[in-house]
Amino acid sequence: MKKISATALSKARGITSKEVYAALTDRGWVEKTDDGWELTGLGESVGGDHKESAKFGRYIVWPEDLDLGVDNQQPVASKPAESSGSVKPTELLTASALGEEFGISATKVNYVLSELGWVKKGLKGWLVTDQGLKLGGVQAEVYSSGVPYVRWPTTVIKLKSLKESIGQLKGEEPAPDSDKPAAAEVVEFRDKFPAGFRTTDGHMVRSKAEMLIDNWLYMAEIVHAYERKLPIEEDVYCDFYIPTGKVYIEYWGYENEPKYLARKQQKKEIYEKYGFNLIELNDKEVQNLDDHLPKFLLRFGVQAY
Repeated sequence: MKKISATALSKARGITSKEVYAALTDRGWVEKTDDGWELTGLGESVGGDHKESAKFGRYIVWPEDLDLGVDNQQPVASKPAESSGSVKPTELLTASALGEEFGISATKVNYVLSELGWVKKGLKGWLVTDQGLKLGGVQAEVYSSGVPYVRWPTTVIKLKSLKESIGQLKGEEPAPDSDKPAAAEVVEFRDKFPAGFRTTDGHMVRSKAEMLIDNWLYMAEIVHAYERKLPIEEDVYCDFYIPTGKVYIEYWGYENEPKYLARKQQKKEIYEKYGFNLIELNDKEVQNLDDHLPKFLLRFGVQAY
């Protein structure tokens, strides 16, 4: 297959060189550097190569039949600002594409992704988080306006955490046992400590300490969820989740119970593994939440007063 320069590609397709480079950047095949353009690993995988010329020096060439998706003046939608290089460009989906898959709008998709902690709101548009990057999210921006957005590998469609969150948003009934922890010791814990304490905002919690924490958050006008499933494939539930700041709160009680201590250690390891924002509270801190929670929350950008 004959390989030609980007300039030759633009002439062959009847588009400008700017559109060609925008398309190449959009697919993660080249990256802009101080010295010009750099061929990426993805670019090499679709046939990109280097050529030496006495007149032009070293430059990048491409297969003559390279599919840019912009022939006949078709507009370039976006260009990525960052890519992990772990997925093929054709496998990346926008929020609109995910919305079509799940039957909801792109706006609602982004709100779900934000609640899961995979994206965060930027000045304009959406920015991928560290957790989102781990799942293959690729930061991109609309070429014409620079508004950021995130693209996703098709693998996220199968993630239980995403499907469950969207199902909850749509009011769908969960699959059997999909809303319960799979581990037997966790089920045993829930059976042993039923939710028998009603909080000011109507939550039913499992201890007086949890009731005090919930009431404090409510009176501080901090939106929170009780026993929210962590946005991971493991069936692990936090005590409290604060969407603002993506903060999880765990109250560690029952310190004399071996099974509880083992469960506590497992949960702490999971929080550390995924790098989640975690606030840990014990009995002493619960007795004086006014002194402790505001400063703990402030570390993650959540202002209590």
